[in-house]
Amino acid sequence: MGNALRFLCAQCTEPSADSGSLGPHGVSATTVGVSALAQDIFHFDITSQVPEGLSKHVVSSKKAQANWYKKLLDAWREAKPPPRTPEEASRLVIKTLKRHLKADVEGLLAFYGLPLPQTLVELSSEVPTSLPEGLKFELQTLPVDAKAVADGDTVTVYVSTTDPRESSYVPNDVQVAAVQRSKARAERNYTKADALHEKIVDAGYRVLKIQNEEVLARKYRIRLRGIDAPESKMPYGKEAKEELTNLVQGKCLRILVFAEDRYGRCVGDIYCNGIFVQELMLKKGFAWHYTAYDRRSELEKWEKEARAKRVGLWAASNPEKPWDWRKDRREGR
Repeated sequence: MGNALRFLCAQCTEPSADSGSLGPHGVSATTVGVSALAQDIFHFDITSQVPEGLSKHVVSSKKAQANWYKKLLDAWREAKPPPRTPEEASRLVIKTLKRHLKADVEGLLAFYGLPLPQTLVELSSEVPTSLPEGLKFELQTLPVDAKAVADGDTVTVYVSTTDPRESSYVPNDVQVAAVQRSKARAERNYTKADALHEKIVDAGYRVLKIQNEEVLARKYRIRLRGIDAPESKMPYGKEAKEELTNLVQGKCLRILVFAEDRYGRCVGDIYCNGIFVQELMLKKGFAWHYTAYDRRSELEKWEKEARAKRVGLWAASNPEKPWDWRKDRREGR
């Protein structure tokens, strides 16, 4: 059954021509490795059987393998949301099986074509437990939509108006429109409901469907503090956007807001499942340290690490700075 499930995964996620070499299951590691692992974990929950062929990649017995899948099943169910990218899946496996043999952990990852521990970016920052100096306010967002990521340093988020900070700021006309929209939808008057929602959106809010419930939420545009990613038309602009999207989509974020820029965006630090987003973007070479606006030494250090490893945009000998690129476009060069 496990092989059949993998076949269905492969049909649903056909690898593209540039996906890289094929993994042990005959599919691209960048597209189906996570799905194959998920299918095998839940297949184990039904049958108590580990995948055929895994023993060729690991050193421990099938009894030990069964113990791994029990732990992975619990960890997968507790993850909210569950892993969606190869890196997230690798981190879950490594964390869950951290007391097991290195050869077994690496063999399991290799079996699914997932990144090995030595290829993952090591993250050092911790989520602040006390309020940093200069903090204006904090946001706890609803799950982020992939389409809300504009580029490698800008994302649109929504915060529920049930949040204590937000509840006292909702304009009365927005509250009234939300109630009237709900009533119009109950009466199947969708034309009126859509017109009311347009009024809500124009006011900077939106009604979102979260777990089959409608939630009135306030919109915030966030500019990641201290970094500047390549613009979308620059080299690595597309990759930077994809990296940020893969990291935040479907997840609730903690955002510490320190300022507002001239475009009305909140400038802040973003934390996603305990990961400091700016650290990851810098260490993977998908952003510059924006020294004109942020002098934090740790950001400078992370950029230097990526430069030394020549990862991301630093693979180029002399990458163009985003602020220079924007200036040249403004001046018509």
